Order: sequence, then structure tokens, then C-alpha cells
Amino acid sequence: MRVVVDKDICVGTANCVDICPEVFELVDAISKVKVGTVPEELEKQVRKAVDECPVSAIEITEE
Repeated sequence: MRVVVDKDICVGTANCVDICPEVFELVDAISKVKVGTVPEELEKQVRKAVDECPVSAIEITEE
């Protein structure tokens, strides 16, 4: 699984960082993805981050 944050939509609430700091970080008030491929053991947390993003700025793509 890969994950992408749309920087044009992200408002920097950092919900994703709170949920899964191993994958997301806040840089200049915008969430960024820190990994290329999400480790399998973090996929559930990443899906939760997607669900809890208030502006739907995170997208998952399956490899």
C-alpha cells in the first residue's frame, strides 16, 4: 500500500500524524508522507488516518 497527501487540500490538522506518526509528519503546516510503501503492520492505522482526515486529503493506492 502507498499513501499520498494532497498538499493543495491539506489544512494541517495533523490528525494523521497523531494516528500514525511512523508514516505521517507535519512540515510547514502540511502533512507529508515519510515512507514509500506503508509497512503492513501500519496499514490499519493509515486507513484510520484516511477516515479521520477532515478534508479528505489522504489517498491510498494499492500496489
